[in-house]
Amino acid sequence: MRKFLYLPVLAVALTVSVRCKNPESEKLPPQAKNEALSVEKAIEDHIETGNKKKPVDFLPKGYVLFEEVYGDLNNDGLKDCIVIIKATDKDNIILDENRRKSDRNRRGIIVVFKTKNDDYRLIVENDNCFSSENEEGGNYYAPELMVYVEKGNLFIHYAHGYWKYTFRLKGSDFQLIGYDASDNHGPVVNNETSINYLTGKKQYKENTNSNADSGEEVFEESWSKIPNQKPVMLSQIKDFDEFEVP
Repeated sequence: MRKFLYLPVLAVALTVSVRCKNPESEKLPPQAKNEALSVEKAIEDHIETGNKKKPVDFLPKGYVLFEEVYGDLNNDGLKDCIVIIKATDKDNIILDENRRKSDRNRRGIIVVFKTKNDDYRLIVENDNCFSSENEEGGNYYAPELMVYVEKGNLFIHYAHGYWKYTFRLKGSDFQLIGYDASDNHGPVVNNETSINYLTGKKQYKENTNSNADSGEEVFEESWSKIPNQKPVMLSQIKDFDEFEVP
């Protein structure tokens, strides 16, 4: 099935011979005929689906690869890929307050699934939903974006501050199913928020021990219902910096 990728000249020759029904091809032994037909079908399937050999092949024009993260997102035992991309607009490379060049081009996300043919198919593309890694953080470190896969879920996690979005495959997109955040004073947790979008419930925990060191927090817990809303899909979030949760 993979020969058409590694032997393109042979694949084209075989395809032409099969389609044109070259009399010489009729003299091929049955095994060779079957192989030619298999190569032709693989080529046609590849063209029809738009599948590509490597995740980086899905990069849109004007973008470069920022990061690749692998994990099984559809529970088929194959390692899918999350591709973080970054724009290359020269107008967004500026001088910062220290007169140093700073690349403020935004980043985006592409999710591709690996197939049994050892190539990849596109599932979701959202080209500009993340700010640059070089944004100013004021008196704090700028948030650090981390993307990873656990138990089939896609996590978008911001450190230096702490908030995290949980997405799960839904049809041909990824649905937001959870949100977690904490407000800290150094290592001490002031409060924590956790939202389950599937149940519509929100948990809030506030530390009532004002003199606590890390690990000595005493939390008061409360629960509430979040307003009904349409499912939020990964492809629809224009800017995570401006995305508001209930």
